[in-house]
Amino acid sequence: MTPVELSRTVLRAVRRAVDVGELSVPLPARAVVTPPGPGGRGDYATNIALQLARPAGRPALQVAEILRPHLRDTVGVADVEITGPGFLNIHLDQGAATAALVREILDRGDHLENDYGHSQALDGHLVPLRIPYDIRAEVVADTLVRIIATQGGRAEIDHARPGEPVDLRPVPAPEDPTPLGPDAARWALLHPAAHDRPRITADHLLQRESNPLFRVRYAHSRARALGRNAARLGYEAVPGDVPEATAASLTRALAEYPTALAQAAAHRAPDRLARHLVAVADGLLAFQHTVLPLGEEKPSAAHRARLALAEAAGTVLAGGLSLLGISAPDYL
Repeated sequence: MTPVELSRTVLRAVRRAVDVGELSVPLPARAVVTPPGPGGRGDYATNIALQLARPAGRPALQVAEILRPHLRDTVGVADVEITGPGFLNIHLDQGAATAALVREILDRGDHLENDYGHSQALDGHLVPLRIPYDIRAEVVADTLVRIIATQGGRAEIDHARPGEPVDLRPVPAPEDPTPLGPDAARWALLHPAAHDRPRITADHLLQRESNPLFRVRYAHSRARALGRNAARLGYEAVPGDVPEATAASLTRALAEYPTALAQAAAHRAPDRLARHLVAVADGLLAFQHTVLPLGEEKPSAAHRARLALAEAAGTVLAGGLSLLGISAPDYL
């Protein structure tokens, strides 16, 4: 279950409480769901009870107690705790949550045309991107056009004359990045935060673990290779429970991808997307050795579920690289 899905779940819980007369409040437009802060427990937390306390005319703790059973009865939710002044801390049923997450990613299209993480948060918004005449600003703005579109917005690029105000002014590259080739050049300009000076070095071309671009593209190619090898062994991906500890970081990175994409659009920061792709890649590379049967072992439901998780990761990596304008080869 992704934070976006969980936000909808919280809103449905509020609607049910209103429908049965337990609360009398206007239905909120959104519910904020985040990882729990200090003192929190579980997988995610929401402050919806604090948000509704005043319109409900009740203490936040009482609102939380009303909402708790409605949340706890949701498929994919294992338990709900109340902490502090009324925060609802949600524990997910990891097996059901992982299967639902993987199914959503794989059902949203193929690995190149997948809209997982897309939303209408910027629907109807026109985002001006006034930039200086500079290659890094050009690449950042070009990437933001695609990222903002994933959130329903539309970005327009305009070039400022010297002395005119700008909307984007990332620190320029110290030298021309084009000798690195299109993929490495774009990564060199997009991966650092806008206030950091990009490194234009041959390190971006190295096929080794120290190169984050290589790890991301290699992880994608491994996901595709796992699918090909599984087909040769006669089995396909089927979303299911993946209890292995090595899958936890990958599952969380996939669940948080929509948030990373939304933040990249809202803050005009494609580096947030690039860094999140590195987290997805590292999660997959740590997990990939469990996907295929070993030796004389026969493919099982567990292998099918692991393969589905790996394929979901490959789908997210391909989609994210495409938004950055970087190729995602099946073979590397």
